[in-house]
Amino acid sequence: MAPSLEGLVTAALSQIQNPRLQNDLLSAGMIRDLVVTADGAVSFSFVLSREDPATLVRQARAAVRGVAGVSEVKIQVQDPAGPPQAQHAPPGPSPGAVPATPQPVAPIPELGTVVAISSGKGGVGKSTVAANLAVALAESGKRVGLMDADVYGPNIPRMFGISEKPQVIAGKIQPLQAFGVKLMSLGFLIERDAPAIWRGPIIMKIVQQFLRDVDWGQLDYFIVDLPPGTGDAQLSLVQATHVSGALIVTTPQEMAVGDALRGAKMFERVNVPVLGIIENMGGFECPHCGEVTEIFVSGGGERLAGELGIQLLGRIPLQAGLSEQADSGTPVVVGNPDSHAARALRALAVSVHHVAQQHTTQLPILKG
Repeated sequence: MAPSLEGLVTAALSQIQNPRLQNDLLSAGMIRDLVVTADGAVSFSFVLSREDPATLVRQARAAVRGVAGVSEVKIQVQDPAGPPQAQHAPPGPSPGAVPATPQPVAPIPELGTVVAISSGKGGVGKSTVAANLAVALAESGKRVGLMDADVYGPNIPRMFGISEKPQVIAGKIQPLQAFGVKLMSLGFLIERDAPAIWRGPIIMKIVQQFLRDVDWGQLDYFIVDLPPGTGDAQLSLVQATHVSGALIVTTPQEMAVGDALRGAKMFERVNVPVLGIIENMGGFECPHCGEVTEIFVSGGGERLAGELGIQLLGRIPLQAGLSEQADSGTPVVVGNPDSHAARALRALAVSVHHVAQQHTTQLPILKG
């Protein structure tokens, strides 16, 4: 008797080894809720811990797609269940824990479409992408606000060339403006060299104040530049207002891609759709001939987008003078509008606008 399609899929998954556990995915309990329909659609949950290589998800997807008769693959990436509570521990979640089913959060209508810009690690150019995306959207006629939620390293003031303190009128903080974008950052309120040594509750208050006590007016897009990782600022944002979607910024290297995958999983846990992947530093633009040369291993952003079943919305090349322009307070879409990077960022703004109008929080976050 010929094996069933489910048997073939199970056999394919059993051939993939987890190098950390020295065991196959099925024996390790990493595949859950496997469903194979009569028309060849396959779906399952993939339990991936921080210690496991992110490439296992891609290997599993490729193995299942290679089974004859499979028409579609959907994978829901999950964090493993946490350790059981001690026998005498008090009942209820620990402080700051993410609920398994987050409660819906009321939107702030005047903010418009709220888009979080996130990255799994620092140094991938997240703030540069956020600043230029905001300016490009404003240039296209949209009303845009940019909130710098990176309380530990606020870079937006420098990137926009603003250092003055905002005014307070009738109890409302007035956002500063540059290049058609309304701005708010902790960098406007503290000394430049003042260290931010704050715990979660204070970060939550800062995020809430920037959302509700700033006179943003009526916006079309509200861009939030988040700190790297998956910490208090991210959780505070999604607990304070309805976030329309997140954009994950990565560089082509596999290490950055693995960190970005964990960032995407965090948004999944809190019911925020990941709108797409942005690959930054995808190549170097020669200042003399304009030719783009790959510096890093290419294709990391595309591989991550394929692994998550979402779009690669933009690929931004490296460019000579880009950091100097950022340090001088001039986004590249303004300072060098005809460069490869500027053109890519303006195209990104078009893609973000298009995909943001299509997505709702009812759509699957990670799909294949």
